[in-house]
Amino acid sequence: MPTINFVKEKRKVECAPGENLRQVALREGVEIYPFPHNYVNCMGMGSCASCRVHITKGTENISKQGFLEWIRLMLGPLTFFARIGHENDLRLACKVKVNGNVDVETQPPLISTGERFWG
Repeated sequence: MPTINFVKEKRKVECAPGENLRQVALREGVEIYPFPHNYVNCMGMGSCASCRVHITKGTENISKQGFLEWIRLMLGPLTFFARIGHENDLRLACKVKVNGNVDVETQPPLISTGERFWG
């Protein structure tokens, strides 16, 4: 059984292979939505991008990013900048299927201040 390690919450949760990351987080009481999106969101359709997460470890154990998820992250004015430096590990929890052990950072900052931000 795959294990999801929610880094900020310091919780490890087991799930079935192929299970949706957003559904597991909601079922286990892990808050993936920042305020006010915890009350108003797209309910897992991938259109609001408020369930964005960083996969800090185990990116090979999740489903590949689909075109609709990629285009949503690229065309969003805030998510475009959030992707800088995190092109492969910033994902929408509602579109991720977990197939193995992963470490997940929920509610990552919108603007990265890491080394790769300007180049």
